[in-house]
Amino acid sequence: MTKTIDLTLTVTESPRALADHAAQLFVEQCLEAVDKRGEYNVALSGGHTPKLFFETLASAKYNASIPWEKVNFYWVDERSVGPDDEQSNYRLAKEELLHKVSATHFYRMKGEINSQTAADEYESLLRKHFTLGEGQVPRLDFVLLGMGPDGHTASLFPGYDGIEITNRLVTDQYIREMEAWRITLTLPVLNNARACVFLIQGKEKHDVLAKALNLLSDRTLPAQRVQPHNGKLYWIVDQDAYEG
Repeated sequence: MTKTIDLTLTVTESPRALADHAAQLFVEQCLEAVDKRGEYNVALSGGHTPKLFFETLASAKYNASIPWEKVNFYWVDERSVGPDDEQSNYRLAKEELLHKVSATHFYRMKGEINSQTAADEYESLLRKHFTLGEGQVPRLDFVLLGMGPDGHTASLFPGYDGIEITNRLVTDQYIREMEAWRITLTLPVLNNARACVFLIQGKEKHDVLAKALNLLSDRTLPAQRVQPHNGKLYWIVDQDAYEG
């Protein structure tokens, strides 16, 4: 069986240029989604690279061109911390983007409660918002992703069962190396998106990026398992990450 992946790799000269390119893509996809379906469903990640992306979206260059009232914000994953904690992915997006624009529809994962309960509640929320039947998976328009030095993405880590889950939309995992619980969307949700967008920057990501982009290698990294079956895959990387 032949499998085709719609993949676009963009190498930018700097982290600032990376964020700008990603913001342009976000706006293009947003306007198309609103025109066709009346809303734009986005899932956000945390981390250093998304911070600059959020700041760029909130800037005067892009803010006014986005119909924020039509954008629904969800989260790819969350740490088991409260919404005001420094480690919270929700807090990062709130401070750098959501509270700087006229967005009103955002649905966070509840990191402050039991992780399994939080995962169950978030799955129920997705099923309700997307009016899903048994076995159906939400169709997100834009999923923002990063990649750790171990090749993890979302909170799907190598060597853990979460990457193999196919019967859940959201799961929780205890990550031993971090001594922490995480809540995350599962691979079926990521791979049902219209667009999955990886943002990667920094020399320290070069080795794992080279492996992730090797389409002939075994898919041992969770990031390599993100291959939308009816959507587009974007890798937007800066020159340092690409060249090392």
